[in-house]
Amino acid sequence: MILVIVITRIFICYHDSPRHNGETAAEGEEMNKPSHLIDFSLLKTHPAFRAVFIARFISIVALGMLAIAVPVQIQQLTGSPALVGLAVTLAGAGMFVGLLTGGVLADRYERKRLILIARSTCGLGFVALAVNASLPTPSVAAVFLLGLWDGFCGAIGVTALLAATPALAGRENLAQAGAITMLTVRFGSILSPAIGGLVIAHGGAAWNYGLAAFGTLLTVLTLLRLPVMPPPPQPREHPLRALTGGVQFLFSAPVVGMAALIGALVTLASAVRVLYPALAPHWQVSLNQLGLMYAAVPLGAALGALTSGRLTHSPQPGRLIIGSAIAAFLALGLFSLMPWFAPGLICLAAFGYFSAITSLVQYTLIQSLTPDALLGRINSLWTAQNVTGDAIGAALIGAMGSWLLPQQAATLLGFGAALLGLLMWLLMAKLRRYQPPAPELAEEPL
Repeated sequence: MILVIVITRIFICYHDSPRHNGETAAEGEEMNKPSHLIDFSLLKTHPAFRAVFIARFISIVALGMLAIAVPVQIQQLTGSPALVGLAVTLAGAGMFVGLLTGGVLADRYERKRLILIARSTCGLGFVALAVNASLPTPSVAAVFLLGLWDGFCGAIGVTALLAATPALAGRENLAQAGAITMLTVRFGSILSPAIGGLVIAHGGAAWNYGLAAFGTLLTVLTLLRLPVMPPPPQPREHPLRALTGGVQFLFSAPVVGMAALIGALVTLASAVRVLYPALAPHWQVSLNQLGLMYAAVPLGAALGALTSGRLTHSPQPGRLIIGSAIAAFLALGLFSLMPWFAPGLICLAAFGYFSAITSLVQYTLIQSLTPDALLGRINSLWTAQNVTGDAIGAALIGAMGSWLLPQQAATLLGFGAALLGLLMWLLMAKLRRYQPPAPELAEEPL
């Protein structure tokens, strides 16, 4: 928590430093030009978004620690990899159902209250896991049920936070907010396994769950600063009918639907990581070098987020999202064709970089063009698509790897996806030609 606050203060102080305040007119004009680097000034100008930034980072670390602790504890208690897999599957299923449920709830109930309730109930699950792990004979069934519970409640909170972002950051700042959020996710995902592993090694699973519960308490206290966000007016209807309305919107708003479809293809392709162990002998790399393959894509994605300063000013975001997706697929197709390990890593980093650009533009289009009354459901469908798309992609690519050589499977995946991307470029004329309206003319989302 202290680290997050210190980092946030550094960003704020940088944008409020004397060299910004004492500049000449010419210097001010020069500094107002769009920069390639990410702009963190939103953390200074929007206190509510700053609170979400801090809370989201802590939540990602806490949930990452849970993702480490549950499999380790199940393995220690049962010695069964099958039960470890079942625990992970149940947590994923709870998250999927929670995402869809949270989408309907976020469009129907006051969003601040929903976020606080979801985070609080998630924290209670962490406390129960800590208590169970402290017992002389911990209950395996309790770990399964509480993992499912925390996956469900955590997903509801994630969906509500996504739906609240346009109101907290301003629709005109969505590209900037998305880049900051992406960095939050990347750094949190890197830190949480390391922290979780150290805590389990030195204190056991109970301490891991206890620290996750404490982190959740901090997020709740931070999110108390959020303003009240009443639900948008809409008819009361059955939850399934309300969810169907979100799906119908994706078909009736072609720019949003097409952006979501491209994102689904990128998510499928990102599951190429299941081939890394089989590809390692191709370059005769060690286990330590194999870890670099897993780190290359997140590193490229972080670089994409850090250098996304001009995405907000793109006059043709539709061309950018399709073009960056095609570039990502081409990098993936070239990945396994590289004769040496280092160029292969560069291709993976390029895939991560262009995938990040695609994701950021997709996020901006979906958030800015979705009416407030549908933000919860559209964000839930989009996030659920990412969760299921990764799982489907892993199964599909794994099957390809069993039928073909790993190099052939990776190459076919990349170049095949690039061909689909080119087909999308030709067929998705509305997305390709879309130009965002001027701020003063943007009244009603498409």
